[in-house]
Amino acid sequence: MPLQNRVTPEGEIVATPERGTLLGNRGGCFHRPDQTLLPRRYASKQWICCLLQFKGRRRVLRQPGLYTELFFLDEATAWAAGHRPCFECRRADAVRFAETWNAIAGLSDRAAAPDMDARLQAERIGRDGGKLVFAERLQNLPAGTMVRFLGRPLLVHDGGLLPWSFAGYGKPLTVAKQTRVDVLTPLATVEIMRAGYRPMVHASATTPAD
Repeated sequence: MPLQNRVTPEGEIVATPERGTLLGNRGGCFHRPDQTLLPRRYASKQWICCLLQFKGRRRVLRQPGLYTELFFLDEATAWAAGHRPCFECRRADAVRFAETWNAIAGLSDRAAAPDMDARLQAERIGRDGGKLVFAERLQNLPAGTMVRFLGRPLLVHDGGLLPWSFAGYGKPLTVAKQTRVDVLTPLATVEIMRAGYRPMVHASATTPAD
């Protein structure tokens, strides 16, 4: 039986056989000894996305007391859920993310991880613990943004919308550019994409599944 460790663009963690292309965690352990999840779906504000393999490390999932491993279809999904690149296994990407964040904010030094995590936390989780979204017109969103439209998550890609699933993206939908959608990706991360840093997307975004 699959573990409950696959993350949706809404930030939910579910059980499904598909594994995705990236690993991640939410700052520590929030699973029980029997590998089921605690009611709280994170251990700290440090939500990161990582490589599946790094320096030959062999991962044993859900070890007691260690971090709770999570999996994402791609980086666009991870960013929508509120994660950022890991400074250890994806250092070059993390540095670029922080430097872009810094340029947008007009800071002289590279943005510190705790400061980015604090803002992302404020933009991804509401007071009730639910997913925060904001409304925007499709024409104002950069490629790589994940939105909710017609009750499902979709990826903004090449000016259109691709339906998201655990297995990949479906055929593009034709939607008017003036359409207002609920944006799942935190605003801070959308601003980074507007500045030109785009997330990695699953291969099916180029060749959508039927």
